[in-house]
Amino acid sequence: MTLQGTSIIGASRGQGNESAGQSSNPANNETLDPNYIAATDKELQHAVSLADDAFQCFRRTSGADKAKLLRTIAENIEGSIENLVTRMPLETGLPEMRVRGEAGRTCGQLRMFANLVEGGSWVDARIDRAQPDREPIPKVDTRSMMRPLGPVAVFAASNFPLAFSTAGGDTASALAAGCPVIVKAHSSHSGTAEIVGLAIQRAVADCGLPEGVFSLVYGSGRTIGQALVKHPSIKAVGFTGSYGGGRALMDLAAARDEPIPVYAEMSAINPVVILPEIAAAKGDALGEGLFGSLTLGVGQFCTNPGLIFIHANSVSHITGKLVELVNGSSSATMLNAGIRQAYGSGLDHLKNHSNVELLAAGSCGDAQNQAVPHVFQTTSSTFLASNDLTEEVFGPATLVVTYTSDDELAQLFGSLGGQLTASVHGTDDELASHTGISALMETCTGRLVFNGFPTGVEVCASMVHGGPFPATSDGRSTSVGTMAVYRFTRAVCWQDCPDALLPDELKDANPLGIQRAEV
Repeated sequence: MTLQGTSIIGASRGQGNESAGQSSNPANNETLDPNYIAATDKELQHAVSLADDAFQCFRRTSGADKAKLLRTIAENIEGSIENLVTRMPLETGLPEMRVRGEAGRTCGQLRMFANLVEGGSWVDARIDRAQPDREPIPKVDTRSMMRPLGPVAVFAASNFPLAFSTAGGDTASALAAGCPVIVKAHSSHSGTAEIVGLAIQRAVADCGLPEGVFSLVYGSGRTIGQALVKHPSIKAVGFTGSYGGGRALMDLAAARDEPIPVYAEMSAINPVVILPEIAAAKGDALGEGLFGSLTLGVGQFCTNPGLIFIHANSVSHITGKLVELVNGSSSATMLNAGIRQAYGSGLDHLKNHSNVELLAAGSCGDAQNQAVPHVFQTTSSTFLASNDLTEEVFGPATLVVTYTSDDELAQLFGSLGGQLTASVHGTDDELASHTGISALMETCTGRLVFNGFPTGVEVCASMVHGGPFPATSDGRSTSVGTMAVYRFTRAVCWQDCPDALLPDELKDANPLGIQRAEV
């Protein structure tokens, strides 16, 4: 497949001449063709105008037709898998198995949302029928359901070039809601974005939908990205990335004449608690599990276990095997030079901290942008006195913090900001006698994990991939699972509306046969 290196503006391609840069191979820093061209301001305005026009039709598109679009996108991505297997490893350093696995996850997610909107009940239809004879005041007829917000800007993530990028969860859920999408491509995997963007463009055309349902733009986040967020026709933003990037988008959106929601997944260290009895009984197995979770994907998962709380009397049960495995490990290629530089800075900060001990480190290979696994250790008193130790180190590094009492453990949790996950390992008896831990976990995280590791995020209806700030910008939301669709909707109520004018979901006859809450 020959990549053109230009934006996808509805059914057309960009025609600008300003370079947006070339992706590079992180294993050797060699640049990859083609040179991508940034969308011009005129092209960006046109993409938003197309999206605005498309919304007038797409917001009324049936669940069946939206499901067809989502399934067609999935089929087109599957039909492009060999192109992805060729390009994506060059841009990211990820192996073929990861490419195929992530493509499967992405397509499964698209089909999950297709099933959701095809069923129709997701709109949360509620009907309160009129009671004209009610005393002292007659009751009016009110009916409500969720409706799409409008065009959505999606910022592709660096660490998941498929599942959290061009056709990822933000795009899939926005389309499911009935919102056109404009994706800002990530510069680290521009070619991957083009392959997937073309798959979506073809699907929109094949399904007979307005071309403005989807566009993909290249360019600097400071220019293209800011212009997107500031545009009055954009009604919501989806973002996965750093705290700094997410916070900047939040501030931009809040400063608009019409502020809009920004759903940003940003930063987490995902604490893991290991209770004493299970540490003594299964120390080696837990050490192996921690090592696998820590190094999965070169530690570049937002659910990476970056913080481990262990009782001081039990720490050797866990760190023995963990240290052995980390010392015997080798480095691996990170996604890009920027991520590797940030990881190196995070390691240097921990190494230079006077009361933090380096327990173990792997060996470094000869390729470029290598990440070496590291394990550090400190005490609860040091951790509680050092706010900087709560900052995420994005990569295969973790900090073991020892505590001496349940009160100290409670203090440790109380010192943390919002998290995507929090995990606890314990025997049945320990968990039963430490109910306060799960209560603490619930207050600071979106997902509580018991006797497991946080890195796997199942794509399913009940999943919550979110958490209180600063894990995300809005702790009421999730970017994975069917509940993600509600980020791009708003509730609308019809009062005393003639049946013929009601949406099908709210009509007396319930022609779609959906589940409704009726009084």
